[in-house]
Amino acid sequence: MNYITFPVINLKLNISPIAFKILGLEIYWYAIIIVVGMLVAILLCKKKDMLYGIKYQDILDLSIFLIPISIISARLYYILFNLSFYIENVGDIFKIRNGGLAIYGGIIGGLITIAYFTKIKKIYFLDLLDYIVPSLSLAQSIGRWGNFVNMEAYGIETKLPWKMGIIEQGIYKEVHPTFLYESICTFLIFLLLTKLQKKRNFKGQIVAIYLILYGTARAIIECLRADSLILRTHQNFNAGFNIVCNYGVFH
Repeated sequence: MNYITFPVINLKLNISPIAFKILGLEIYWYAIIIVVGMLVAILLCKKKDMLYGIKYQDILDLSIFLIPISIISARLYYILFNLSFYIENVGDIFKIRNGGLAIYGGIIGGLITIAYFTKIKKIYFLDLLDYIVPSLSLAQSIGRWGNFVNMEAYGIETKLPWKMGIIEQGIYKEVHPTFLYESICTFLIFLLLTKLQKKRNFKGQIVAIYLILYGTARAIIECLRADSLILRTHQNFNAGFNIVCNYGVFH
């Protein structure tokens, strides 16, 4: 059980990351929330059928490839930025139900998939990006609550009124609820992009606005996170490099 509290509203929660079990298989809230975010995003696209000349059926066809590839690439990105841990705990690489997806990796894998898909379907690449990024923002907003249930993606310690209290390794501390910051930011981006979507002035305008707004918000939030991937990049690269050298690859 994860103990989480919001002192400002005197809310205290004991949350189990496991939602339920089926035939002994543990189903995690994290996985359920991620799937719900994806389904909501896909269903939202149905209301935009034929926007920019794109059929909703094309979105369904794209989802078959986009979702698994994005999840795999998001996981790979996360692993690369935590390389020292996963080299010593290879079995944990596949424990995706416990969390550990990096949005940047998902975006990279998604863009490659979309580029290939648009080439086959004869759809303009920027049209498709403009079509789906509002839904992506909403999926991100929903998905961040999976981090809340897992008690991860929280920030550094703070005394601000909206602080979140957690118990980590038996120690109580009050931190920035950075998962909530990003959930709110991406929801606001979703609302704005949805409003602008039918009024765009050029191809790629919607995705450009998304990249600017999300990039800015994420850069600020990343500075507050206690588990920032960026801060660990140099350390993990050196750890991985040293392990490779020790195995004699460069000798």
